[in-house]
Amino acid sequence: MTTPNYLTIDPDTFADERRFVLGCLDQALRESGEPGARACPAPRGGVYYLCTAFAQKNRMEHMSIYDFSATRIDGTLQSMADYRGKVVLIVNVASRCGFAPQYAGLEALYERYKDEGLVILGFPCNQFGFQEPGSEAEIQEFCSLTYGVSFPMFAKIDVNGPETHPLYAYLKAAQPGFLGSQAIKWNFTKFLVDRDGLVVRRYAPTDTPEYIERDVVELLHEQPTTA
Repeated sequence: MTTPNYLTIDPDTFADERRFVLGCLDQALRESGEPGARACPAPRGGVYYLCTAFAQKNRMEHMSIYDFSATRIDGTLQSMADYRGKVVLIVNVASRCGFAPQYAGLEALYERYKDEGLVILGFPCNQFGFQEPGSEAEIQEFCSLTYGVSFPMFAKIDVNGPETHPLYAYLKAAQPGFLGSQAIKWNFTKFLVDRDGLVVRRYAPTDTPEYIERDVVELLHEQPTTA
């Protein structure tokens, strides 16, 4: 049986916790050269979270957003490595959401700082209240005509569950939410990424672009530590 790739599985929604954790631990231990992964008993409680954290930490120490690609809203493939050296704000969006007016603030933030190295990436998602039911063409038209969005938009994805996009699996593992929960709770959750491609902060849907601006400016003043 092939060991599941834990970076593409959301532990908040995956049905078989035992298989998930043993798969994580087995892969992490094999990569580190330590024996005995398959002898690990079924973890429970604190041991479960310890095993999960160990497995994720082992992999993520060597990863950044630059290891992923995503499909743009026009159907072209976009490597995240093309944003190397930039400060990146990643947002799951929905046209019919009550937070959709944040598009205006996101666009204003992008226009204000794009020449200093900020890029904002919008990922439509229909998993929360079915508030993004339209096609990519309809989403693009809405964003352009209603809010004048010019920052990069991407094809519709899942951010939770077994079909979670690999980029979002990484983002959630790198910056869990309240009480360590990885699941995205609603539209317009935001992840701030530094110039090295590392996730430095996660924001709730209620955190506005104006609230985030101070953190963005702070990161823009820093230089990347990797070539």
